[in-house]
Amino acid sequence: MKLAPFLAVGLSLVMTVRTPATEKPNLVLIIADDCTYLDLGVYGGQAKTPALDQLAGQGMQFSRCFQAAPMCSPTRHNIYTGIYPVKSGAWPNHTRVYPGTKSIAHYLRDAGYRVALSGKTHIGPQASFPFEYSREFQSADPHSAKPYPQIDKLFTESKKSGTPFCLIACSNEPHTPYSKGDASAYDPSRLELPPTFVDTPETRNEYAKYLAEITYFDAQCAALLAMLDQHDLASNTLVMVVSEQGSGFPFAKWTCYELGLTSGMIARWPGKIKPNSKSDALVEYVDITPTFLEAADLETPKTMDGRSFLNVLTGAATEHKTYTFGLHTTRGIFAGSENYGVRSAGTKTHRYIRNLNHTEIFKNVVTRPGGDKADFWMSWIEKGAAGDAHAIAMTARDPRRPAEELYDVEKDPHCLNNLIDDPKYKAIKSELSKRLDAWMKSQGDQGAATEAMAHTRHRGYKENKRTVPE
Repeated sequence: MKLAPFLAVGLSLVMTVRTPATEKPNLVLIIADDCTYLDLGVYGGQAKTPALDQLAGQGMQFSRCFQAAPMCSPTRHNIYTGIYPVKSGAWPNHTRVYPGTKSIAHYLRDAGYRVALSGKTHIGPQASFPFEYSREFQSADPHSAKPYPQIDKLFTESKKSGTPFCLIACSNEPHTPYSKGDASAYDPSRLELPPTFVDTPETRNEYAKYLAEITYFDAQCAALLAMLDQHDLASNTLVMVVSEQGSGFPFAKWTCYELGLTSGMIARWPGKIKPNSKSDALVEYVDITPTFLEAADLETPKTMDGRSFLNVLTGAATEHKTYTFGLHTTRGIFAGSENYGVRSAGTKTHRYIRNLNHTEIFKNVVTRPGGDKADFWMSWIEKGAAGDAHAIAMTARDPRRPAEELYDVEKDPHCLNNLIDDPKYKAIKSELSKRLDAWMKSQGDQGAATEAMAHTRHRGYKENKRTVPE
């Protein structure tokens, strides 16, 4: 995507606001990259997150937030459009939405906002995402004196003109390679490994570096939040931080297991959100744009799948949804299976997973020598070959999966105990299977047939003539 500096909004914008622009809240969304939420210190994990700890004390922390696809590109398209991946056209990785699709950039810009995105993009086409772009939130050192000059300019100009802004700040951490942050702060030998990990020196070293990158992301958040204070903007700004899909270790990113689809979410809005509050309401990434639009006193377009959860943020409601949905596409991803589609439906307590082509071998960039710039997988294979039972179980579980899976995610968040054949869970399995069928139908998702055409949605493939209906 061609980048351009932040530009002032012209006077010709169509104004559809219901209240004066000066009363509109500013909106800030900060997105991590490949971060398992349970690794965040604010969620009880081992990565130190002082800025997020403080933010949670000032706002609301969600425990049941989900994205629809555990890969970077469909996740970001999903957030910005408020549309689930298959319907928007952006269900594989390295993808794009159908021509004519609108995003948060259109709706807020037309309401008088300046709408900017700084950092990682991974979206397209540009006509669907007319942000004011810069790279600095991804590239600048947050510990420097003035790390984000373009964002500083946005804040200065917006405050001076009385124009509200929406800033989406997209980090590239803790995505591989794990090269940012102070890894010496995490002693590999003292770390507690998740139960799906195989304990090898390579695993511990990569995990330590990964945790350091989470702390680096926390420093990025701290620097941006400090800028809001410096410009005296915090009191009228809704800030939301999300962790994106799970980490690049097995059974997280690239999967519909609980740690692949679950996200951390913290929101602060002084005077609107109760400090130090927690919510277990089911919310999805597809709901973020509708929530921001309602905060700006705008209606959610009928083309969106998401629904605003502003009433949860303000304390007017404690629940939002009953079900969440997810999908994963391997076709076209680096070192991925040719056609291994996954679909999922979940509640607060259970997750149902359907592997569309389960007779194939499931693989991705992690399960190969060198991994995804984090080389630990072969050490798992070697330990299994030496007879270690846990290594044998984990390396066998990743490539070969059954047609259906069901997990009690309250008791088993790492999805180790498949309950699909347990007669006690027959009713839950049936309910979630039916809900998944209905969701797929509503999205035009034909399962294996949709997976087979995933490569046509990649950037660079000839333009698909289908457009999003009005």
